[in-house]
Amino acid sequence: MGQRESQQQPSQHQPEVTRRNVLCTGAMLGSAALAVQTAAAFGQAGDPRDRPAAPDARVRSPKRYDMKKSINMWAFPYPDRMSLGECFALAKRAGFDGIEVNYDLKDDVSPATSASKFQDIGKMAQDVGLGISGLCSFLFWPYCLTSNDQAVRTKGLELAGKMIRAAHLLGTENLLVVPGAVHIPWYPQHEPVDYTVAMQRATHAIRELLPQAERDRIYLNVENIFMNGFLLSPDDMNRFVDAFESPWVRVHFDTGNIMKFQFPEHWIPVLGTRIQNLHFQEFTKKGTDVSIESFRPLLDGTTNWPAVMEALDAIGYRDYLTFEYFHPFPHYPEALIYQASDALNRMLGRST
Repeated sequence: MGQRESQQQPSQHQPEVTRRNVLCTGAMLGSAALAVQTAAAFGQAGDPRDRPAAPDARVRSPKRYDMKKSINMWAFPYPDRMSLGECFALAKRAGFDGIEVNYDLKDDVSPATSASKFQDIGKMAQDVGLGISGLCSFLFWPYCLTSNDQAVRTKGLELAGKMIRAAHLLGTENLLVVPGAVHIPWYPQHEPVDYTVAMQRATHAIRELLPQAERDRIYLNVENIFMNGFLLSPDDMNRFVDAFESPWVRVHFDTGNIMKFQFPEHWIPVLGTRIQNLHFQEFTKKGTDVSIESFRPLLDGTTNWPAVMEALDAIGYRDYLTFEYFHPFPHYPEALIYQASDALNRMLGRST
């Protein structure tokens, strides 16, 4: 009995084969096979949620651009519903790096503003963590530097000189300059000016302003407008800017102003390193309107922003991208500011 019984007893080192063991072993083998298949599908083992997602061009630019975000004050309900300080604080909360302020005949930034007040405004921006990306003004239209009226031209030069000083006191190095116009569709008081005459007067105006700009170390950044019938191509702009043979005469390139008939990504390589500052304006080619109403919030238009960003990167541009828009939202105006910041993040390849 002893030998036969020992053969029938299970070994201490061999697990008993039962239905339960077989089922459990099969389940474990199935789980292991599934894990191997999953790891192969994702290229490596582990939970795919623990790994960073691959860049998705539908979400934001797959490429990160080293440029700064700015916004023009015209996008805010200033001064009717927000103070200058509230605008600065909102821009910072929304994630902007800088803000562009506007020079007018009244309010905080005007001919009546004292030197100390300009310095206080610059410090206020600095204290909330914003740079002042530039100084801009609508006054170049009613006081056009190429007007047929000598008194208008004289007043325009006087105001432009005050803008140079204001920019210096605010702590920015950029002044947007509109050197003249043949025609101003949105300002019917302006009498059309012969192109050759406009060129002569615009050249004279910049030469008059240049010594002060050089002393105060302020760039006179000539903006492309297109709808004013002046400087209609990048080659025209280059010839105009280069004629002054001064590092203080540069270009303020506006992406939207040429969009009706041209494309910003075509201008940027030609203007090259002359571009000192930028307006990012969105424009839609879907309509026939050529007025200010054709400008849209960022990404709500037909601008090829990936091509624009690549063109800017190719010329080595690393400064401010300033969103310009003329219609603050009448209700919940913060929404526009946050939307613009989010859109710029996506263009720059930043986290949203």
